[in-house]
Amino acid sequence: MIVRVRGRALPDGEYVDLYADGDRWTTDPVPGAELVAEGWLLPGLVDSHTHPGAEAPGDPMDEEILRADLHRHVDAGVTMIRSPGLPGEPPEWFGADPELPRAVHAGPWIAQHGQFFDGWGRRATHAELPVLAAAQALRTGWAKIIADWSVGDEAVPPDVMTAVVEAVHAVGGRVAVHSQHAAGGDAAVAAGVDSVEHGMWLDAGHLPDMAARGTALTPTLSVFQSSLAAARERENSPRKRWFVGGAEAHPALVVAAAEAGVTILAGTDSRPHGGISAEIRALAGTGLRPHDALAAGSWAAREYLGLPGLVPGAPADAVVYAEDPRTDLTQLEHPVAVILRGARVR
Repeated sequence: MIVRVRGRALPDGEYVDLYADGDRWTTDPVPGAELVAEGWLLPGLVDSHTHPGAEAPGDPMDEEILRADLHRHVDAGVTMIRSPGLPGEPPEWFGADPELPRAVHAGPWIAQHGQFFDGWGRRATHAELPVLAAAQALRTGWAKIIADWSVGDEAVPPDVMTAVVEAVHAVGGRVAVHSQHAAGGDAAVAAGVDSVEHGMWLDAGHLPDMAARGTALTPTLSVFQSSLAAARERENSPRKRWFVGGAEAHPALVVAAAEAGVTILAGTDSRPHGGISAEIRALAGTGLRPHDALAAGSWAAREYLGLPGLVPGAPADAVVYAEDPRTDLTQLEHPVAVILRGARVR
């Protein structure tokens, strides 16, 4: 079937009539095309921080679980994912299966010795980090560094992080950095990484520099909010104070980042997969305009990852809703149709 969709296309709300010519949108009528949906059109949702493929931290990559996780993303309207860290090198069909989301990934995480989940990622000395990161980025375009981990751990030093960024950028790649402590955020921003993942306890004074350099923030807000109530009930400890204090301050950081001009990306981080609508609603709950929260999970994220929106020549992805989802973000859970690579997959 040759797919045709029409309606008001976000972000501008202009009326469009689009035909899928293979995996590209065109406004030129394509013989035999069938109108499959009409309404409000998004260029396809994006989950910019997701780790599919394993049931629990430390478990090896499981292809059956990976497929199931990715199908949940599609059911939620996600047509593109970025996975800054995977349980292992993914199979060849990852990102290429016509029924599953497009994907970019950073391969397994890269961490300092003694940090991160046992069984996952690669451990490296400071001298080895730039070499490992550059080799990974050369293969897949991205490398993911764990800048900091548990309370009391030493973060990756700024000069080492700078060497990582220089090595990765030299091969044309990009660097994503896990940071949930102030020192890790300091090192990441000073080095000019491409995205800060989580960013809990990030010094708001860094935000103008991030905006100027094009460093994105993926706050994974909903996963912190879902754990906050239980964390408040735990016995007092340094870890509790770290998590509760950081999670409580995180919404204000997101708002300040957006006001400073930092690109905000919507990412869900943890299981269960397919929760992008909850993350977009969480972003809106901080005080972001629904338009901007939706951008973080759609057109702005696609632009950051190099994909244009609903214009001729763009990849033929779209999610169609009966009404403007900006007026009621719960509509994200009820798409009329999901179009992926020019075919209706839901």
